[in-house]
Amino acid sequence: MNKFFSFEEMITPIIIKVLFWVGLAASVLFGLTTIFSGIVEEEFLLILTGLIIIIVGTLLVRVYCELLIIMFKIYEILKQIRDK
Repeated sequence: MNKFFSFEEMITPIIIKVLFWVGLAASVLFGLTTIFSGIVEEEFLLILTGLIIIIVGTLLVRVYCELLIIMFKIYEILKQIRDK
């Protein structure tokens, strides 16, 4: 508990992992909603857009979260270098 209040241990990487799963679920859900509305309205463009949303959305969420995690790993490595 002392590490938590002294900010020695970061909790943001854990939050980033949770946000990844939330973003992934949102991307897939929005894509599936677009696909189903395309099926109902019989528009091929909406179906294609839904597939693109699922593919590109999941990739963008993954890349964004990886970039945030990389920043925290860089911080940890710099802290190790400083301690040596």
